[in-house]
Amino acid sequence: MNLTLLTAAGGAGTGGMIMMVVYIVIIFGAMYFFAIRPQKKEQKRMQALLSTMEVGDTVVTSSGFYGTVIAVSEEDCIVEFGSNRNCRIPMRKSAIVEIEKASDGVADAPAADKK
Repeated sequence: MNLTLLTAAGGAGTGGMIMMVVYIVIIFGAMYFFAIRPQKKEQKRMQALLSTMEVGDTVVTSSGFYGTVIAVSEEDCIVEFGSNRNCRIPMRKSAIVEIEKASDGVADAPAADKK
C-alpha cells in the first residue's frame, strides 16, 4: 500500500514540474517580445539613421542642443552650434538622437490641391 501512494505522489510532482517549466518559458517569451525585441528594433533604426547622416544636416544631441553637421567620420562628427559659427564641437555619432535632412531649398507641395 505504501508503494502505490509513493508512486502516485511522484507522478503528481512531475506534472507540477512540467507546468512550472511551461510558465517560465511563457514568462521569458513575454519578456523577449515586450522588452528585448523593441529595443533591438530601435537600435537598428538609430543605426540606419546615423549611417545616412551627411554634412549640412540639422541634428539634435542627447543633451538637447541643436546644431549643423560640418564634418562626418566613421564614429565621430563635428557639429556647429549657435549663430556665431565659432562653436564647433566634435562628438560621437551615438550622442545624436534626431536628424533633419538638409533640403535643397525646394519645398514639397502638398498633394491636397489635386482633384
